[in-house]
Amino acid sequence: MRKILPFVILFLVALLAWDMLDNSNFVVDVDGDEFGGPLGALLGMVFGSIGLIIGVVVAVCVAALLAVVFAGVGVIVIGALALAAVLALLAVSPLLLPILIPVAIVWFFMSRSRRNRMRAEPAV
Repeated sequence: MRKILPFVILFLVALLAWDMLDNSNFVVDVDGDEFGGPLGALLGMVFGSIGLIIGVVVAVCVAALLAVVFAGVGVIVIGALALAAVLALLAVSPLLLPILIPVAIVWFFMSRSRRNRMRAEPAV
């Protein structure tokens, strides 16, 4: 398969080049008027390019709009999550009081022993 792949790609490129050079059967219909031959090919490429440019501009505008909308929604969602976390903490804090009292006592004794140790060490 790997030995055939370059030949297949070369064949497809040759077909594409042949199609681009042989555009005698190309016909463009504009408001009932048919333009054929090289002029039809030129008009088809120009109108196709204009359509492509319009499509790119529309896609960029939609992308910018979606970026602004999703950024705004993201800020609102993060704010709502922060508010929910604060409300949950306020709702649960009275229930955590029996756990926090022993933690505060241990913290107090550890800070007191650390303070006494700092006084006992000589200054260098």
